[in-house]
Amino acid sequence: MQDQPDQLEPESLLREISDLEGRIGELRQAAGMPQPDLRATLDAALVELELALTALRTMGAEQGAEQSGSAAAENERRVLRTVFQDAPVPLFLLDRNTSVRRVNRQAAALLGTSSGYVSGKQFTAFCDLATRAAVRSQLAAVVRTGRRSRVQVRFLGRDRPVDAVVTLARVWIRGEPDPMVVVAAGPTNTPTDAAPGPPDARGGRPAAAQGAPKQPKTPRAAASGPGDDEAVATIVHRMDVLATASELLLDEPVFNETVAVRRCARLLATELADWAFIDLTGPNGGGQNPGQPGGAPPAGKARPGTVAELRRQVVMGPADERSTEALQTLADIEPAPGTLPQTVFMTRQSALRPHIEDLDLLGSYPDGTPVCAMIGATSVLCVPIEDGDRCIGAITLAASGEYGPFDLMDLGVVQRLGRYLALVIRAARLYRRRAEVAETLQAGLLPKALPVIPGVSVAARYMTATRGAEVGGDFYDVFRTEGGGWGLVLGDVCGKGEEAAAVTAAARHCARLAARWKTGPGEILGMVNEALLDEDRFVTAIMAGLELGTERVGVSLGTAGHPPAVVVRADGVIRTTAQGGVPLGLFEDFDAGLDTLDLGVGDTIVLHSDGVLEACDLMRTEFGQERLLEALAAHAAAPLDTMLGAVEEALLEFCDGDLRDDVSILALRVEPPTLA
Repeated sequence: MQDQPDQLEPESLLREISDLEGRIGELRQAAGMPQPDLRATLDAALVELELALTALRTMGAEQGAEQSGSAAAENERRVLRTVFQDAPVPLFLLDRNTSVRRVNRQAAALLGTSSGYVSGKQFTAFCDLATRAAVRSQLAAVVRTGRRSRVQVRFLGRDRPVDAVVTLARVWIRGEPDPMVVVAAGPTNTPTDAAPGPPDARGGRPAAAQGAPKQPKTPRAAASGPGDDEAVATIVHRMDVLATASELLLDEPVFNETVAVRRCARLLATELADWAFIDLTGPNGGGQNPGQPGGAPPAGKARPGTVAELRRQVVMGPADERSTEALQTLADIEPAPGTLPQTVFMTRQSALRPHIEDLDLLGSYPDGTPVCAMIGATSVLCVPIEDGDRCIGAITLAASGEYGPFDLMDLGVVQRLGRYLALVIRAARLYRRRAEVAETLQAGLLPKALPVIPGVSVAARYMTATRGAEVGGDFYDVFRTEGGGWGLVLGDVCGKGEEAAAVTAAARHCARLAARWKTGPGEILGMVNEALLDEDRFVTAIMAGLELGTERVGVSLGTAGHPPAVVVRADGVIRTTAQGGVPLGLFEDFDAGLDTLDLGVGDTIVLHSDGVLEACDLMRTEFGQERLLEALAAHAAAPLDTMLGAVEEALLEFCDGDLRDDVSILALRVEPPTLA
């Protein structure tokens, strides 16, 4: 090709252009024949393109001509633009930096997008990672030497990759200071190894089996024609992903942040992407909406002392061996400033990169290798995880482009899923904080350690209800009484929460204080009743007063509307004590139910709350007193702690670990005398 065009007379130029239009039409017809010779058509089209460029360079040569000359030049430009747009092969016009200046209709159709989207982006962004380096080198050589070059390229089409042979040619265009490159794509075909199989019943790919290669996503369908069914299947699949996500995130009796995050990542890596990354800030991180009092600083700026650190929580990817080895390294790479997840987190603006140009978008390995290059990512999207009040993280998806780049439909689905996940995480963190407060408060209502009493052993069990995050109303205590004796008390306050905890603390400490002046359980419970009359809640309780003797313990019992105590004799015989009395805090006229008994060596007395008896299985059958007595009798000869452990195990097995109420058990056993 000449670097400077020959000058043509306007009449000759118009004639050449008219002939060119005719030949282009013939080439288009030849390309549409049943078995066209596409290589010959491509070579001919390139020749015609050179002629068109020659004519283009002559434009403006007669700048001082008459008005008729100007009209002819404008007509020439129009004709040449038409020739470029209607060429029977995909054409890309690149500047010397390989940015796309213009594409024709065939090139846009090849990529499955619009001409406006392609313009301005790096040409190599539309090539898969395996061929990008070779294409860059060939482009540089063409610009430098002017020699044509043919390169094998795999374009990242909308539905799936497309293999093509492209011809690169340097051109000079009048008015441009630097040379440009024309890229013409030759015969194309869809790789046979990337052809997707039939979609599953949901219109998407089935969940990947462990150790099996990932199945394809639902291909993007054309807007009309035979692809209509696939388009509907794609929409149904995205809706199904959202429905499945809702079930996975909400199918927990108690919200669990770790479980929710892993389920979300696994679903996305199975249904929408090759790789899924979820990054979160800590429980107290993130800011409120910018502009609100105490809110977050403007996008990209951090308020001193309140910068939330984004940490990688989970990475999910393909099940092949190479990807599995990379998972651990990827999980340890935190989202650094400037990476897409960190930017989306700071700005709270979703980002869609259908064809990525910057391979450092997701950060780099310790050796400097871009993450995108290591995982073969050519398309990335990232959305914030925000609950409306604060942004707590980001979801990032990466795909190789084997089944088309991400589109706005994918972005919309993941944005909604990010919202769902944020709400679940907020609920989980709120629940965890309340549970921690309840646990701390509950610990203050129970003795830190049981005292050592000469001649006897004491043990206790406390199990919180598995539902709810409120402090329970059960309490127990062991303390000295007036006259040198000992007292055991166990009670249950009506209800849960902070108000119940206040009554629980009052009842426990009042019993301990009253024992300084009174000896009988009935008298002590009477003083507790008087102290609780002004409270809005009642308390059931049982107290045992102990008189320690040699190889025996005298027990006096006082009951206030509470389940009776259980006595397990050393020989395995079991009896229950008398019951009676009314709950504490209801009436001024209070009388406790009273009973007395003697315990010999090996005998055990067990106090328990009604949570033991009322625990239910899946059929709503209660554990009941008979099962409690059987569990105690079966371990009558076992150490005291082992006996209570057996009761706990039997209870949890019966209700499948789902306790609807708190459970407390306090037991005392008379031990054989030891030689001094």
